[in-house]
Amino acid sequence: TDRNNSAAIQIQGVHDRLRVLLVSGEPHPGERTWRNLLKSDANVDLIHFTILRPPDKMDAVPVDELSLIAFPTQELFMERIRDFDLIIFDRYRVRGILLPQYFDSIRRYVEEGGAVLVAAGPEMSTVESLNLSPLGTILPARPTGRIYDQPFPPRLTEDGRRHPVTAGLTGAPAEKGADDNADHWGRWLRMSQVVPGPRAQVVMTGAEDQPLLVLDRVGKGRVAMLTSDQAWLWGRGFEGGGPQLELLRRIAHWSMKEPELEEEALTAEVSDGLTVEITRRTMDRRAGPVTITGPDGQSRELALAEAGPGRFA
Repeated sequence: TDRNNSAAIQIQGVHDRLRVLLVSGEPHPGERTWRNLLKSDANVDLIHFTILRPPDKMDAVPVDELSLIAFPTQELFMERIRDFDLIIFDRYRVRGILLPQYFDSIRRYVEEGGAVLVAAGPEMSTVESLNLSPLGTILPARPTGRIYDQPFPPRLTEDGRRHPVTAGLTGAPAEKGADDNADHWGRWLRMSQVVPGPRAQVVMTGAEDQPLLVLDRVGKGRVAMLTSDQAWLWGRGFEGGGPQLELLRRIAHWSMKEPELEEEALTAEVSDGLTVEITRRTMDRRAGPVTITGPDGQSRELALAEAGPGRFA
């Protein structure tokens, strides 16, 4: 008979190549941070554009004498937008370069399963904000117009200590009220005030406990917003720095639906000695028992114990 001719096999699938479009609204120190992060990953195909000559920049240099290339907006945002796994807007200002129909195309791209990451600078709090474009309907937070121009230490929220994007980051500061001599991150110097949407998850806070990193799901896709353009300070070691590359890598890969960064997941791994370790990742504070069905068809329940913030095993 075939009763003994079956086996359980665990397979992990990965994207062959991840295609990322990075659009920088202007040259700034953080632009190199994003480029270095994405170029250092051999599994990422990066296309990067920086807006060096916006339409409102007036000078007498003829176009045919410039070494710059025109921004291929029609091709990128209408014809080939679904070729990308992630679109990053890095300090992008709405200056008439992208027409409303292009932003509509990006919105549909996200709702159908794409991903957008917005790394916002002070422009988010002005009339050139992406929030005032058709893309604003899917952004996870709405700017109030206020900018905090003061040093602040980034901190994890209660959700942030459980969310895989931020859980376990090296040197994460302790909760407020804990020992001040414990681990800490270097301070950032500027951020915009935003009001998160009802379904959005705030995983990091900044000045006056305002949202610094906000994550949300829109339709089949995902949107992330970093309300400061100062992450590059960690890379420079300012006041001790912080896990800059790891944080930005996790944000990007969560946006592209990396299985290891799913906040709601159930995994079972077989280790030496045929021991099976079952892990439940969840944003809830508690996790119920799991039901195990053996090869003989009999089932039993197994209680899970908390193994860390957001992890039960």
